[in-house]
Amino acid sequence: MTLACSALYAQPPQPFPRPSQPRPAEPGRNQPARPAPVPPSTTAPRQPLAAASDAPTEATLGVPLYPAAQYITSYDAGRGQRFYLFGVNAPFADMVKYYRTALKVRGEVLFEAPPTHQFEIARFREDTMAFTPSVTIKDYTFGGSAGYPNSNRGTPPARFTTIIQIVPASPN
Repeated sequence: MTLACSALYAQPPQPFPRPSQPRPAEPGRNQPARPAPVPPSTTAPRQPLAAASDAPTEATLGVPLYPAAQYITSYDAGRGQRFYLFGVNAPFADMVKYYRTALKVRGEVLFEAPPTHQFEIARFREDTMAFTPSVTIKDYTFGGSAGYPNSNRGTPPARFTTIIQIVPASPN
């Protein structure tokens, strides 16, 4: 009895049928059963915007852009929000100072290593937002890294020392 119980507890239960195995055939049928169709995903994957010509403006973002900031891409953040990424070759400390002055808020240090600083630009509404509207600055040269790769091929620079991520306040 002990041996039988220990054998049952030794193996975790397996889902039936397994996704990689065909379902067992019904009695009286010689044809193998077809696997159940997989329903389409209800959440869309985060898709980047490819063209730099789609670069958002200060008016559409609702925050000032650093003058030398170069638009990289944007991603769907969910609930009607987007992340907008901009690269600059300016020191992290200079970017934090610029946005402290431009936004007239101190912001908050999110991480000491790698240095990451965030400025909230609107109140987070849990019922309508996925992320807090904010400007986040991150140092991509921390620890000797070469920087954030520029995904816009053929456009200098090859890498950015600092990245600005903007999540604008939703119009709702």
